Amino acid sequence: MRWWKMLGLAGIMGVAATGVVIARAERRRRAYTPEEIRAKLRERVESAQPDGRKS
Repeated sequence: MRWWKMLGLAGIMGVAATGVVIARAERRRRAYTPEEIRAKLRERVESAQPDGRKS
């Protein structure tokens, strides 16, 4: 095979692998319940504020 064919195949495989990674991340993101999302956001806000004070 010529080098450009191998490069093309590698590119196609890279695009397919990226699609798989995106699909997995999307499934994982959608698996959270609204309550879990709220709890995670509250934890982030509390940890981002100095001295753990609420605003």
